[in-house]
Amino acid sequence: MNDLTALNAARNSSGLTQLSGWGNYPKLDCNLLVQRRVTELQSLLQTGSVSLITRGLGRSYGDSAINSDGVLLQRVRDRFLSFDTESGCLTCEAGVSLEEIIQVVLSKGWFLPTTPGTKFVTVGGAIAADVHGKNHHRDGSWGQYVHRFSLLIADGSVLECSREQNAEVFWATVGGMGLTGIVLEATIQLMQVPSAYVNVNQRKARNLDETFDLLLETDDQYKYSVAWIDCLSRGHRLGRSVLFLGNDASAELVKDTTKREPLALPTKRSKSIPIQFPGLAMNKLAIKAFNGLYYWRHSSKNMLVDFDSYFYPLDSVHHWNRIYGKRGFVQYQALFPRECSREAMTRLLEIISKSGQASFLAVLKSSGAANQGLLSYLFDGHTLALDFPYRGEKTERLCHELDQIMLEFGGRVYLAKDALVSADTFAQMYPRLEEFRKIKSRLDPETVFRSQQSDRIGITYAT
Repeated sequence: MNDLTALNAARNSSGLTQLSGWGNYPKLDCNLLVQRRVTELQSLLQTGSVSLITRGLGRSYGDSAINSDGVLLQRVRDRFLSFDTESGCLTCEAGVSLEEIIQVVLSKGWFLPTTPGTKFVTVGGAIAADVHGKNHHRDGSWGQYVHRFSLLIADGSVLECSREQNAEVFWATVGGMGLTGIVLEATIQLMQVPSAYVNVNQRKARNLDETFDLLLETDDQYKYSVAWIDCLSRGHRLGRSVLFLGNDASAELVKDTTKREPLALPTKRSKSIPIQFPGLAMNKLAIKAFNGLYYWRHSSKNMLVDFDSYFYPLDSVHHWNRIYGKRGFVQYQALFPRECSREAMTRLLEIISKSGQASFLAVLKSSGAANQGLLSYLFDGHTLALDFPYRGEKTERLCHELDQIMLEFGGRVYLAKDALVSADTFAQMYPRLEEFRKIKSRLDPETVFRSQQSDRIGITYAT
């Protein structure tokens, strides 16, 4: 197969399709590329006339996995290669999803070392975004549990990467949003668990100060920590919340309480949003009513919660992103250093509340020490994730205003959630950006790997 034939075969394997991230904003017409074999991928790269970005299950929120030239579907590479039930080391192709891993390993007493709020994420995507979860303040992010991976780079060669071998490339790829190459397969260290349940202490806080006091008081006591925040409340109720603080539940507690097999998840009926909701459905009044109801329905208590309900509450509603309507939404995740996070979050919530732009989901978490990833997101502090229905310039102005608060307090946005940050703002937020650019330039001098997002934030440039 000559170069032109390889390129055409890849492009025609799926065709031109409109794609977006999970937020359904922005949307872009993209050429889908589907190649399963490494030799086919190498032939595609060697044409010298294509740029592309890999895409797993499309759960990054903004434009990090779209590119008009080419979007390579990683999901086709989805085989398990080995699993050591004694050590918990799993080797699989990059297209394997977290859901599939759980299905294989949980019954044997193993679980993901950390997990985002959805299990519909591929291993390749988890590495690219260096995903984190409710235990970051204790256990760090995904990159800490990746032993090694193989990376197909722009010249068609495959690099073996770990902390010892090609370490610079390893830490550029962890959190690098797919811009260093294509992760082919990886070895992950799983976490041993006594059951498929979390023993949760549910607490209510009357305002943001009380929320922070509870987090700081309990971070050492609980492995998992997250707070739902009412971002529309104002005055003395600003930042009122419900906290869900948890530790792994013992097998004995699960047996005594539920009379069920400790490592088996309960069977549940999933729901689905069949159509896009009208844009007016997510208006301020509706969200304010929901937030008030949610806060008052929850009381302070202890309870046993299965993994699906605790880690993935929204996964039970398929296509939940459709409730925001055809214009979609943007997710904004703010991170501030621990020493100023209380003041910075207060400023942030005051701006959001006054703006009248409601966030249906607002989640506050503690974060721990940073890892060595050049573009990895988290450092020691607190992070707040918000969803805003996209309302054009109005939403963009709000996010720009929030960006200024972030810069004032030394904060940053998360690339897996971002759809709007500018190149200048991004460069100020990520001090190791130049290190990343140098490594990418060495690996990918012709900028084969690029996305709509990487062009927007100035890592790459549209041709």
